[in-house]
Amino acid sequence: MFYQSVLDISELQLLFETNPNVSAASKILKEIKTLLVNGLHGSSRSMFAVSVYHKTPQPYLYILNDLETAGYFYHDITQIIGQENVLFFPSAYKRAAKYGQIDSANEVLRTDTLSTIQNKSTPLIIVSYPDALAEKTVSGEMLNKNTLKISQGERIDSGFISEVLDSFGFQEVDYVYEPGQYATRGSILDVFSFSSEYPYRLDFFGDEIETIRSFEVESQLSKMRFTDIRIVPELGKRQSNNATLFDLLPKNTIIGLENIQWIESRIESVYRDEMSIQIDQKEVDFVKADLITNAEFAAAIKNFKQIRFNRNIQDIEDAAIDFRTSAQPLYHKNFDLISESAHNYLDNGYTLYILSDSEKQQKRLFHIFEDRNDPIPFNSINKTLHVGFSDETLKICCFTDHQIFDRFHKYNLRSDKARTGKIALTLKEINQLQTGDYVVHIDHGIGKFAGLVRMRIGERVQEVIKLSYQNNDAVFVSIHALHKISKYKGKEGEAPHLNKLGSGAWERTKERTKSKIKDIARDLIKLYAQRMQERGYSFSKDSYMQTELEASFMYEDTPDQLKTTREVKRDMESERPMDRLVCGDVGFGKTEIAIRAAFKAAADNKQSAVLVPTTVLATQHYHTFSSRLADFPVKVEYLSRARSSKEQKAILADLKEGKIDIIIGTHRLVGKDVVFQDLGLLVIDEEQKFGVSTKDKLKKIKVNVDTLTMTATPIPRTLQFSLMGSRDFQLSAHHLQTGILFKQRFIRLILK
Repeated sequence: MFYQSVLDISELQLLFETNPNVSAASKILKEIKTLLVNGLHGSSRSMFAVSVYHKTPQPYLYILNDLETAGYFYHDITQIIGQENVLFFPSAYKRAAKYGQIDSANEVLRTDTLSTIQNKSTPLIIVSYPDALAEKTVSGEMLNKNTLKISQGERIDSGFISEVLDSFGFQEVDYVYEPGQYATRGSILDVFSFSSEYPYRLDFFGDEIETIRSFEVESQLSKMRFTDIRIVPELGKRQSNNATLFDLLPKNTIIGLENIQWIESRIESVYRDEMSIQIDQKEVDFVKADLITNAEFAAAIKNFKQIRFNRNIQDIEDAAIDFRTSAQPLYHKNFDLISESAHNYLDNGYTLYILSDSEKQQKRLFHIFEDRNDPIPFNSINKTLHVGFSDETLKICCFTDHQIFDRFHKYNLRSDKARTGKIALTLKEINQLQTGDYVVHIDHGIGKFAGLVRMRIGERVQEVIKLSYQNNDAVFVSIHALHKISKYKGKEGEAPHLNKLGSGAWERTKERTKSKIKDIARDLIKLYAQRMQERGYSFSKDSYMQTELEASFMYEDTPDQLKTTREVKRDMESERPMDRLVCGDVGFGKTEIAIRAAFKAAADNKQSAVLVPTTVLATQHYHTFSSRLADFPVKVEYLSRARSSKEQKAILADLKEGKIDIIIGTHRLVGKDVVFQDLGLLVIDEEQKFGVSTKDKLKKIKVNVDTLTMTATPIPRTLQFSLMGSRDFQLSAHHLQTGILFKQRFIRLILK
């Protein structure tokens, strides 16, 4: 057996389109009104939708039962043919909260769909669900009236564009970061349309538009060039919603319905639920006329040809086609079952395909089969779908890696970039500051926030941040220099000493801090050099079980996780004792990295100790470790005051005899009566929460033992140890972006 090259998912799609039922469906749709399609399971339904789109290229609207089903259906289709001609039409409101709370990202998707239908001649595939279709939209006439079309090379005054944007309800700001805003700076006009996931940048040469580009909010870097764009305001807040999506669809649109009875029932429920809510018209811009009834929906879809995936007992279809597909079984990471099933398919003449977004996952699976001495030939596909399936007619079996390993599969919508980004969050944090709050400016020191004021700078008026210092002196900071400001965080109830401008005190404080850092660095470098001379245990290379464990992680590894896991294992395989700090936010995946490291130690018959600050966390880690390692020959236990004296005595005896591979516990683990048979790895979670006495005991344990320290909130001392090189360091992407805040907090700690 050998690892084969990865095939493009389009090749699998072309194979699916050879199914005789696909051609039959395309021919029948040209002649009849309603087609029932039976027997499509898993993501074969998505592949069927793409197939009829290819064979009968005209507009399609697919209505799934709910948001999640629709999201995965949309994601499947975009995996196969990309996003260019595929649109998602969501509900504009967050129904989990009080009705009337608009989701701006969903509003972008709705507006983009309406605008694209009006202006694009290419046939489209639109995916939606009942809650979204229940909401009325603006008419095509109103949409055209509220659309500003701009072309490269067009002669137009930037002031005129600003006036039009003002009339559309756009807000003029200094810095564009969310839909509905525009900003002018000299010959440049930035505008964030509700019909685009990225803002546009118009560059003028006199009165002529020289270039039009989209750009990233966070980096300000250009993405794509355009010759024509459409700028559309937020239409969801307007009182002119008197149409439906069906009114804007081309007459030759074919509507696909997952379950027509459920869809009609859900639309009726949405109407009744919202009519029963008492709505204050002063707070929300929502009226009864903005929803359609079940009868209106039924009347609307009768004007279009239909593909139904479920029979409607009240309405007989004109024709029916039966596919012979089955959904991928659930294997729950049981490779004996996977092997048995795969060989059965192969014996019956099937060709196996494994779909994955990650080539690394494909290789992991190959190595697992190889190490099991179980040659299973399969074809790798470079994209994954939501649910695998087998097709009896084509003799193909399409498995997805996330189902094989019980991993979470997420769908993505195009609107994610339209949501408020990191820079916008910074602006919002500034808006949340109260007058009198203490802040730290990296150049001027500690001052008080005195609000946002407007100042004339040259010929323009800009909004700036006012900071007050001693003697009522003030510093005005442009919003483009927000990275220099952070909210002061010190001891509760203790007010800091305000700095005096022009005194040089803040500069002297920073110089003293730098001097102390150098002293720390000098001592740590000496300590690190001594540690480099120590010889530790060199762990073996990964076994097939290690590969199986990592491949079975429920979520897709982030780039940070992959890099950290690789470097932790490299350190463990080195003769030098590991001393690595893994710093990442909650949800970054630090515990998963610790599990992989502990399992690697267990594979070499070495014990691992996981030290945590609280009893609750010890219990939580115990359940997490036990769950992840349930299918492997590893014994996990935990030691804390929550265990009885009898239980603790038994655990300590097993630990001493080497019967326990991974022990999780609080400071109880550093007790005199705790004896390890062969400790190979020490994992310390939130080291800064342990007292001095505990840390002194840890130093004795850590002499020749690989040590992995994890934290979500590193104290400056721990962080500085890593930055100075006294320990290896892995930082999540979020912490890299906010590194300057750590620097400021470190300075404040030294000041105390």
